[in-house]
Amino acid sequence: MNHSKRDPASTQLTITGMHCGGCVGRVEQALASVPGVNEASVNFASERARVSWSNTTGDVEALQRAVREAGFDATPIESRVRADTEQREARDADYQRLRRAFWWALALTLPVFVLEMGSHFIPPLHHAIEGILGRQSNWLIQFALTTLVLFGPGRLFFRLGIPALWHRRPDMNSLVALGTGAAWSYSVIATFAPGALPEGSVNVYFEAAAVIVTLILLGRLLEANAKGRTNQAIARLVGLQAKNARVLRHGKEVEVAPDDVAVGEQVRVRPGEKIPLDGEIIEGESYVDESMLTGEPIPAAKHPGDTVIGSTLNKNGSFTFTVTKTGKDTLLAQIIEMVESAQGSRLPIQALVNRVTLWFVPAVMGIALLTLVTWLVFGPAPALSLALVNAVAVLIIACPCAMGLATPTSIMVATGRAAEMGVLFRHGEALQALRNTDVIALDKTGTLTRGAPALTDFITAEGFDPDALLAIIAAVESRSEHPIAQAIVAAARAKDLALPQAQQVNTESGAGIHAQVNGKAVAIGADRFARARGIVDNPFTEQAQALAREGKTPIYALIDGQLAALIAVADTLKDTSAYAIAALHRQGFEVVMMTGDNRQTAEAIAKQLKIDRVIAEVMPDGKIDAIKALQADGKRVTFVGDGINDAPALAQADVGIAMGTGTDIAIDSADVVLVKGDLSAAVKAIAISRATLRNIKQNLFWAFAYNTALIPVAAGLLYPLYGILLSPIFAAGAMALSSTFVLGNALRLKRSKLTTR
Repeated sequence: MNHSKRDPASTQLTITGMHCGGCVGRVEQALASVPGVNEASVNFASERARVSWSNTTGDVEALQRAVREAGFDATPIESRVRADTEQREARDADYQRLRRAFWWALALTLPVFVLEMGSHFIPPLHHAIEGILGRQSNWLIQFALTTLVLFGPGRLFFRLGIPALWHRRPDMNSLVALGTGAAWSYSVIATFAPGALPEGSVNVYFEAAAVIVTLILLGRLLEANAKGRTNQAIARLVGLQAKNARVLRHGKEVEVAPDDVAVGEQVRVRPGEKIPLDGEIIEGESYVDESMLTGEPIPAAKHPGDTVIGSTLNKNGSFTFTVTKTGKDTLLAQIIEMVESAQGSRLPIQALVNRVTLWFVPAVMGIALLTLVTWLVFGPAPALSLALVNAVAVLIIACPCAMGLATPTSIMVATGRAAEMGVLFRHGEALQALRNTDVIALDKTGTLTRGAPALTDFITAEGFDPDALLAIIAAVESRSEHPIAQAIVAAARAKDLALPQAQQVNTESGAGIHAQVNGKAVAIGADRFARARGIVDNPFTEQAQALAREGKTPIYALIDGQLAALIAVADTLKDTSAYAIAALHRQGFEVVMMTGDNRQTAEAIAKQLKIDRVIAEVMPDGKIDAIKALQADGKRVTFVGDGINDAPALAQADVGIAMGTGTDIAIDSADVVLVKGDLSAAVKAIAISRATLRNIKQNLFWAFAYNTALIPVAAGLLYPLYGILLSPIFAAGAMALSSTFVLGNALRLKRSKLTTR
């Protein structure tokens, strides 16, 4: 993406008062106009704004003033948990208010609808109403009930829409206020001063005004309910936090809030409890359910020296751990921050939508005015009545709510689901960029491989017992800190072999190690180390060469000067690497491996995994040059790495994906983080990206197609040909339905199957 992965400073705000995509554009314009603002991004679905500053400090009060002047309210988010709680409470209150308003509007509208429309559909009812009430009394009842609807439950449209219109910033509330206000005003004139209207045009449209308000309130109600569901992932993550911690202080257990625990303190965890903070086990063993972070359903075994993650669930054992991270530094806090950042980001496709919707409402008002004039001049009798109906239909049908919701709701649902699968999008832009990738470039060590050597082959000479010999060799290697030595010791311990005592241990730097074990001289080292000890006729030569060609390191073991075993050690592939490479190939990506390792080892790994190209023996700047060369050929590159040396490449790539098991520097440089450090999660990330972009395009198609197709119908374009007019009532219903469809389609991402082939 070629941008700084972390802003020098940023501010988050909760925005209230937005009702359509045009509102988003106006809030962004207002925020961007504040001096010192580098970029402003507003998410309509989450009702939050993220502002990045060009310097390290920013004037938050200036942001609030700018938003208020634009007709909205802004509150800075100082505490994420408190902000989430307050926003959830505000949404609940807003939902209950909308619910009450809708039911009141429905109760008042039904009689109006029956009195006006019922009499058209049921002739006996028409005659009964005319006979009992008479036309004037009928209209007076409709006037009273509709007035209560418009200036009771529907007053919010006028309270918000008229000032926006007055300040020349019309929004969807302005459209509804104009449309219903025009229908009501015309009907009032027809009821109380019919002589002021041309002959043949005296009619009332009270039912249209009342039904429009009721249907739009229903749409808002459904929208509020669905918007709350889009952000469930964040709510669940926040809810995962432990409520207390058992800290060991002065020899006693003290129960305190996790926020009151300091780094370095010791915490005890009992069976079935949540681990309150990140740390390292110092005493005890257990199994920990880390599925909420890694997506792995099998609990992980934990022993002294292992790390534990705050908010994961301890299963059946108890242990004590030393706290290493607290507050915003814990992994869960960082995950929540990453997900919120991604959800608040604006995709390039969304920026285009925002620009369109910003001008959409004024354009619609112009079309409505043109419709009114055209029908007045060229329309059949009653021209004024038909002109009003069609102009109101245009105003209502064109509400851009669906366009404003199309992108942010999909982003919120997708990033939330990705987090549950162990894939964290630190930047929402990665969702779109990842979809357009041509080349997947991979680091080797720690990405494709485990990042630590392991014993792969153990071939003994005739007359030696493999287990007994491995125990002797491991006894010597246990006195060394070399990674290869540790791999041999780990293999012996995995077999539960008892290690004898090694004596007179001597290490020859860069060559090998020798010692006495049970009275026998043991020497372990590479080929030249063995030759230096008189080994000339080596029966393992061909096998050693074959192992070297496979990227493994051959080592010899001598007992009393006799060649006893050929040992091979290698940084082994992760279990999922082969599957991940195959899946990437199935999706049509070119796969390139970039590594600082020697070419022979790199080629051996590439051959095993069927990788397309190998760029070996390169330093960090070499990886950057390789990525730039690919980009110069018009390729869009995604780089996956985990080490400090990968940070420059992660920043240079169009999309950087970091292993969550890697270094903090690599993670900070990336756009996407794979929590578990599993390359197969990168395949899931790409699948999520594709599904999200597909979902967004579906939303935008239906939103734009709906608006562009139905505006001409609402304006009466089909009337000369087919005699078809679109009632404002149906226009309101269709508008509410379009927003509900977009939200429902976005929510499908929560349960859609991800295609990885």
